[in-house]
Amino acid sequence: MSEKPHLNLVVIGHVDHGKSTTMGHLLYLTGHIDERTIAEYEKLAAEIKDTTFKFAWVLDKLKEERERGLTIDLSFWKFETPKYYFTIIDAPGHRDFVKNMITGASQADAAILVVSARKGEFEAGVGPGGQTREHAFLARTLGVNQLVVAINKMDAVDWSKERYEEVRKEVERLLRLVGYDVSKIRFVPVSGWTGDNLREKSDKMPWYDGPTLIEALDEFEVPPKPLDKPLRIPVQDVYSITGVGTVPVGRVETGVLNAGDTVVFMPPNVKGEVKSIEMHHQRIPKAEPGDNIGFNVRGVSKTDIRRGDVAGHPDKPPTVVREFVGQIIVIYHPTAIAAGYTPVMHAHTAQVACRFVELLQKIDPRTGQVIEEKPSFLKTGDSAIVKFQPLKPVVLEVYSQIPQLGRFAIRDMGTTIAAGVVREITQAA
Repeated sequence: MSEKPHLNLVVIGHVDHGKSTTMGHLLYLTGHIDERTIAEYEKLAAEIKDTTFKFAWVLDKLKEERERGLTIDLSFWKFETPKYYFTIIDAPGHRDFVKNMITGASQADAAILVVSARKGEFEAGVGPGGQTREHAFLARTLGVNQLVVAINKMDAVDWSKERYEEVRKEVERLLRLVGYDVSKIRFVPVSGWTGDNLREKSDKMPWYDGPTLIEALDEFEVPPKPLDKPLRIPVQDVYSITGVGTVPVGRVETGVLNAGDTVVFMPPNVKGEVKSIEMHHQRIPKAEPGDNIGFNVRGVSKTDIRRGDVAGHPDKPPTVVREFVGQIIVIYHPTAIAAGYTPVMHAHTAQVACRFVELLQKIDPRTGQVIEEKPSFLKTGDSAIVKFQPLKPVVLEVYSQIPQLGRFAIRDMGTTIAAGVVREITQAA
């Protein structure tokens, strides 16, 4: 493990805008995939007569292996720049991307938005229903405040400055709409396929004088760790280990856990004493935000707690919610959502059926201004304030206080219907 500061990076953008190729090539250029692997994939790609797939293959092969449940060497998903050590949170194009991004164990510190400059492709991505728009909205709603835009496939538009400017203007407009401060965002014209402007400056675009993609990534900042917030550890799994006892596993989202602490798990309201903490098979005296840990708890049996419960200290226990007001953006719904709709809410590691009790306000996603009081329905693209009731108690926190536990996704029929944040808790258990 390198001594450089570590950042979690999420790669977003429309499905065929070249995320896999760009990231595969970036991993190759930063020395994280060897020549042999590339040669192997080139051979495979040649067999299916598609040489453009060389770098995309790298990620796709790994992704397939991962989906088939084969464990793969995760170093493929890590790369270093002169300043940072990055982990790519999710393979581009992964179907659970949205859900993972909202509920995922890893919170993204920063994002690369990959946008194709190719005529037609770009327009499809930013149009209604396009993922460029959806992913930008999500990233913003979920508090990913640092972003670099890679304007990709410049080779397909003859390295045209005019096309770059056109695409950039439109993306700026979109990001401004979502609430980003565009003056802080780098736009880098690249070709994931040829490698231009990924690591080395390209001689094909003399008109561009900004940073390469890697230089732009090094302009990110390390977000401060929420050490002073109350302890919150959403439980991912619970094991019962012979000779040790009950061992919950999870990621510390906020606060600090020390060996010897008494913790309480909510909603079940079960207390226990932390005998030891382990990370990467090594005992550690304390755990901080970002640490993925297993901790042995005395006085708690495996059947008392489950995935979705949250551990905290008894003096500031995790908040159990029976009703709350959330601000959501409807990402996709085939028809319209009305009060009474009861899909599944995903928040941190919890999943619980949740009823839309009352549609309070429809708001302008750009300005937050109220457009309509008590709307009768919501459709794709709408932003709204809604009163929710989880069908069974679940731990949530107000987004403005503990954002890590204040985000949620609404899913139904295998798709993400909406994403949102908890504005206010109207009924705690």
